[in-house]
Amino acid sequence: MSQTVDRALSILPLLAEGPADLGQVADRLGVHKSTALRLLRTLHEHGLVYRQSDQRYRLGARLFALAQEAMENLDIREIAHPHLVRLNEACGHTVHLAVYEEGEVLYIDKVESRYPVRMYSRIGKPVAITVAAVAKLLLADLPEPERHALADKLDYPLYTPRSTPNAEAFRKELATVREQGWATDLGGHEESINCVAAPIRGADGRVVAAMSVSAPNVVVTGEELLTLLPQVRRTADAISGEYSGRTPVTDPKKDPA
Repeated sequence: MSQTVDRALSILPLLAEGPADLGQVADRLGVHKSTALRLLRTLHEHGLVYRQSDQRYRLGARLFALAQEAMENLDIREIAHPHLVRLNEACGHTVHLAVYEEGEVLYIDKVESRYPVRMYSRIGKPVAITVAAVAKLLLADLPEPERHALADKLDYPLYTPRSTPNAEAFRKELATVREQGWATDLGGHEESINCVAAPIRGADGRVVAAMSVSAPNVVVTGEELLTLLPQVRRTADAISGEYSGRTPVTDPKKDPA
């Protein structure tokens, strides 16, 4: 039975490359045409493949519907939270998770610093969109026309001398962030607070959320915080892998051996 399931599932990546006829499917699986036909019929009955008028098979609409339903039911906060906690335990600093919704970037999770000096930020609160590192990552992933239009209509409050001053500067910074794949806020919102951030991507490669590590200067300098960037990016990549289904979910309490 397991071999039958394995063969049936092997057909789906083949058809993802484009329509294929019975002979091509049989050749790819290394089975007789009668076996391939039986597998294709079963997949067709469940709507996972579709037989075209030219007798070739392609992926069925039911497969796309299932994928869309699964994506809609994924909770990025639930998936990310254990990873954020582990990063916080390793570095001790405040860790945030943010998403872009209806023109605002919102914090949806936060793990507090273990140090006495803490950041004033709340889950559900919008971030300072023109300076926050998580906002830069989320906006940088927007299509260029949308990105430029948004930059033109934003206000640019000068929270500190390091704040982004205008739309032109913001567009340039977003282009840089998009290219390098990470972002910082080194005293742009509050002179005493620094932040490094990395993107969390879905199966299609688009940025679905952003996470960051933040700390005040009295605890760690901006230069010292930047040394955590590789660790932040690894955490974001791990969340991306689990969210998109590229990596299996593991229990960190269990010995992998």
